[in-house]
Amino acid sequence: MISFQNVSKYYESVAVLKNITFDISKGEMAFVTGPTGAGKSTLLRLIYFGEKPDEGSIRVSGLDLASLKSSSVPLLRRTIGVVFQDFKLLNTMTVFDNVALALRIRGMAEKEIRAVVTDALKSVHLRHKSDSLPVALSGGEQQRVVIARAIVAEPPVVLADEPTGNLDPDTAGHIIRLFLDMNLRGTTVLIATHNRELYRHTGKRVLKIDQGALAGEAVG
Repeated sequence: MISFQNVSKYYESVAVLKNITFDISKGEMAFVTGPTGAGKSTLLRLIYFGEKPDEGSIRVSGLDLASLKSSSVPLLRRTIGVVFQDFKLLNTMTVFDNVALALRIRGMAEKEIRAVVTDALKSVHLRHKSDSLPVALSGGEQQRVVIARAIVAEPPVVLADEPTGNLDPDTAGHIIRLFLDMNLRGTTVLIATHNRELYRHTGKRVLKIDQGALAGEAVG
């Protein structure tokens, strides 16, 4: 489902990722961990084509990103739900409309959108905030809107960049259980985090990144 072979990424002359090789199988849930600045966010951006590698090859959902045409990038991204660390919510749109946007782009009927978006907001405990604008929400609430937006279309792959960074421990636990449930239904999930508590006792594979290099693996 996700394959990196000898991937390196440079910003100017600095190597942010160095010769990274790993595979995430279809239906697998895994974590990428490491300190701030280790290269975790860059790794996720490479998967959804937010960045291009300078060396090596990447395959996602059967697509070779090295030969991916610009016209095919939207096709790739429709297979991936992304929980961004910096939210990327549209502040002029309500919570409901932010989550519904991806479904409207796909041409889903409004009646069906209403039901699907409502279910997604219920899953992150935000149904009562449907008509609010993002600027009226706390940081933790905004983060949960981003999670609802990422999962609403039930993509085969979900990437999450520090998805519980602004959440209290109880809500963080709920969100991780949500990702685990998604994985049980067949979704491939990759979560980048520096918080060991997120993957502890999950039994999931943990890829350790240190100074841009893959420093080993463990089981949470």
